[in-house]
This record gives sequence, structure tokens and C-alpha cells, in this order.
Amino acid sequence: MTTDPTLARIGQGVELHHHQGQREAARDLFAQIWDDIGGEQGDPLHVCVLAHSMADVQDDVHQELMWDLRALAAADRVTDEAVAQAGVPLPVAGLYPSLHLNLSECYRKLGDLDRAREHLQQARAGIGALGDDDYGRLIKGGLERLAEQLGEAV
Repeated sequence: MTTDPTLARIGQGVELHHHQGQREAARDLFAQIWDDIGGEQGDPLHVCVLAHSMADVQDDVHQELMWDLRALAAADRVTDEAVAQAGVPLPVAGLYPSLHLNLSECYRKLGDLDRAREHLQQARAGIGALGDDDYGRLIKGGLERLAEQLGEAV
């Protein structure tokens, strides 16, 4: 469990969206947190997790893609030390499969199947960093469903 207060606030937004069906309330909370952390100039871990979560509550796929790209760019600046200090139970490498899964899904929705397949392959290449836990199974299951939608071997 995270010990970082900003990540805990982001978790509240995820809870609003995924477990309470309050997509707009989650988006509003994420926008407030985005302002509080200083946007893209904020701590890279906060930017990554927040942008990744904000992408999920967008109504427009172009906005979703923009947030997912922000999350991926921020992930490249996150260190394992920062993740550990925040109490996140996986290494930085464990963030990439989910980030690439979401990007692949955006590109699939936009009809850019080449880019969708490219990000699917990048996500698959990183699944070794995921544990055999609920999160790891969630991401692996998402990759399998997306592979089927793209006509790729599972």
C-alpha cells in the first residue's frame, strides 16, 4: 500500500471512477490534483500515475491519448528509488505494460492499427516485470483481449 499522500488522493479518484461509477467526479478530482502537483512539472511518479488515471476518465479518445502519452513520458523519468519510497509494490518496469496497453487501445480506437500493434508488443515485452497478483493478471488479461481484437496471436 502506498505511503504517498498524493498517490492516495489519486487512488480516491480511481475508486470514484472504477468502483462508484462517478467518472466526472473522478475527472474533477484528478484536475484538482494536477493543478496541485504543478502539472507536467510535478514529481514524475505523480505525473505518471495521475495522467494514466486521467486518461481513463476522458470522453474523447484524442484526450485519452494525450494523457496516456503524458503518463508514458513521465514514466521515463521515474526511478525505482522514488517508487519504493512512495510504497508502490512494483518496480518502474512494472508500470510500462499498463501504459503501453492503454496506448495500444487508444490507437486501436483511432484506427491506427500499426501503432496499436507496436504498443501491444512493447507491453508484452515488459510483462515479466509484473507479479502473479491481481494487478499482473488484470494487465495480462487486458493484453490478451486486445491481442484478439487486433487479430494477433494470444
